[in-house]
Amino acid sequence: MEISSTRKLCRSLIACAIRRCRISENPCRLSVLLKISPDSDPPLARIAISDTGVGSSLAEFQDVEHGRKQISVENWDGVLFITTTSICDKEVYHYRLNLKETVAKKKLARLPSTPKKDGKFSGTEVSFSTHESIPDFVAWITRLCREIVIIKVPFLDFLQKVVVELVVEHMNNSGSRCEQLLQANEGIILPSSMPNIERLTSGLEDFVLRHGNALDKECQGCFLSREHLKVGSGVADGGDSVKSTGQIMEVVIVITEVPKSLNPPCLTACGKSTEVLFFQDFSPCSIPQSSLTALASIDWQNYGLALRTHFVDGDGHAVLQWEELPPFAHIDIALHSYHIKPPQTQQRNHEYKNLVKKAVKLALDDLKAKYPGILLSPNALKIRRYAPDLSRAIAGLISSSNDLEFRAECVSLLGLDPLGTIEQGKIESCITEKIGEIIAMNDCKPNRGRGHGPLLFREDGVHTEDYQDEGDEECEDINILDL
Repeated sequence: MEISSTRKLCRSLIACAIRRCRISENPCRLSVLLKISPDSDPPLARIAISDTGVGSSLAEFQDVEHGRKQISVENWDGVLFITTTSICDKEVYHYRLNLKETVAKKKLARLPSTPKKDGKFSGTEVSFSTHESIPDFVAWITRLCREIVIIKVPFLDFLQKVVVELVVEHMNNSGSRCEQLLQANEGIILPSSMPNIERLTSGLEDFVLRHGNALDKECQGCFLSREHLKVGSGVADGGDSVKSTGQIMEVVIVITEVPKSLNPPCLTACGKSTEVLFFQDFSPCSIPQSSLTALASIDWQNYGLALRTHFVDGDGHAVLQWEELPPFAHIDIALHSYHIKPPQTQQRNHEYKNLVKKAVKLALDDLKAKYPGILLSPNALKIRRYAPDLSRAIAGLISSSNDLEFRAECVSLLGLDPLGTIEQGKIESCITEKIGEIIAMNDCKPNRGRGHGPLLFREDGVHTEDYQDEGDEECEDINILDL
């Protein structure tokens, strides 16, 4: 489903506001105000997007002008009202931009300016009216503001406070009332030394714990703590070559596994779908086709996942639908693309897709390394099915042995008390756990050689040769006897 013109326009204007905030060296506020007139026919909403960053240049709105063929005006009259001033200006300037006008001289009209009375300040406000469905639009803009908070708008050279607020004002004949859906005190204060990927990780965790909705608190129905979140991240860049565009791709993946005893209502409703959030230059935006193609071409099966289908929803988010997920589990993904220097050359599609794939793979590998036993490959899952039988056989050999010294040594190597009474079931359970750890360890080494693998029983002081990666071949089948 195509994203509406009004929503495209809002995203573009908010991206401009965030860019002005990033340039500023002062604390900034990004505000979205909706004034709703439900008594009008059809219902009318006036949208004002304002920021306290540097004053805007009228050239910024060329992006809107160039994109007017993609941004139709079925739900609005094509007119933008712009108010802006820079810190050194003595006046506040007002403009009217009519994107429907075909005569260049009539498109941009300068309106009477206003003298500054309250000292030095800077900022911009852009407003327009729309007849789009009010309830749907309010839900969408609330979600969009939540996504802005996810990225936590990094500033590189100083401590910076950025607050984001969303206010809806309902106006009718009986008076007006205000509803603050996103409060300014939810702004984030983060040190400049904090890497962008950590900001994105923290933001996505908050988003997941609130299910992306307008609630001010974490969902207590699905989560008791952040321990239910398994988080992996990856960062890929174009390298240091002269031809590099200086592009960075950051990916964060959150896997949520909630105990069945909680009977999580929200996660159950999510089903087997993953909504991928995409950010470009610290602003939420629709996912490019090249990124969607890259996501679809990833070897998900190597991580125990089977992608059934993929598409872009009406809000511009990529949606990945899986064949099967563990019960009460969900996957959330966020991608952020930006440049650390102005690109000198145009990046080719295949280079960009490789960057996306590399970052996603790094995030998946990070998850496997942090949380052994998840995202196992089909080969590892196949081997793990033999673990119970192998554990039972080894435990039986230990328990049935008449050699008391042998039994005591085996039990000790398993980490159990050799002087106590150990049942065969306890030995079997311990061996199964160790076999599972070894399988997970081997599954995290896709380029390992066929040399010595980890020992099932390990004793301090026993020398074992480290096995090394050999070449770039794909992971070979693990023989259960190698364990």
